[in-house]
Amino acid sequence: MSKYDVILFDLDGTVTDSKLGIAKSVQYSLSKYDIMVENLDDLEKFIGPPLLDSFQEFYLFDETKANEAVKHFREYFSKQGIFENAVYPKLPELLEELKKLNKTLIIATSKPTVFAKKILDHFNLSQYFSSIVGSNLDGTRTSKSEVINFVLSTLPNISKKNIVMVGDRKHDILGARQNGLDSIAVTYGYGTTEEFKKAEPTYYAESIDDLLELLK
Repeated sequence: MSKYDVILFDLDGTVTDSKLGIAKSVQYSLSKYDIMVENLDDLEKFIGPPLLDSFQEFYLFDETKANEAVKHFREYFSKQGIFENAVYPKLPELLEELKKLNKTLIIATSKPTVFAKKILDHFNLSQYFSSIVGSNLDGTRTSKSEVINFVLSTLPNISKKNIVMVGDRKHDILGARQNGLDSIAVTYGYGTTEEFKKAEPTYYAESIDDLLELLK
């Protein structure tokens, strides 16, 4: 029996494969600055981390310009990119199984809560999660550590030993550690072997089946 009663799930690259919508939204935003990126694979690195940080890190935008770039991203994303997205095969079955085992499932994402809710409603997955926690549209609570910290504040009577974070990028693993939680790195998402080696997750899951074995 898994000791985890509460399971926090990242959204992008963990529950849904959101590459197309995110990459196209970044592509649209960058085009406003005459930066043309033809190959969407080059924008894969934007999946997971807070957007503001990514525009600064990968394109050396200052904070003002990065904030503006995030606004352009949302122009495309809110209308179109949000649904250029797919649920990973077997994921609904995993959630169904975990609910049967009376696990509490929570979404913990750096994506704004309002978009996360829309996506989960669209794919009929909201029913599995007791809460959906993301960042705020005003740019606060964007780091994974802050998101997890907020989730924990809503679970005062549960020991951290009984809570685990599941995600596909180093930010999920590091955010879990900063909050004293175990973590599971799913390798079917967008994280690299190299980043996981450095982040040191508690467990690895190479597939949804592996994940179920670890969680049930």
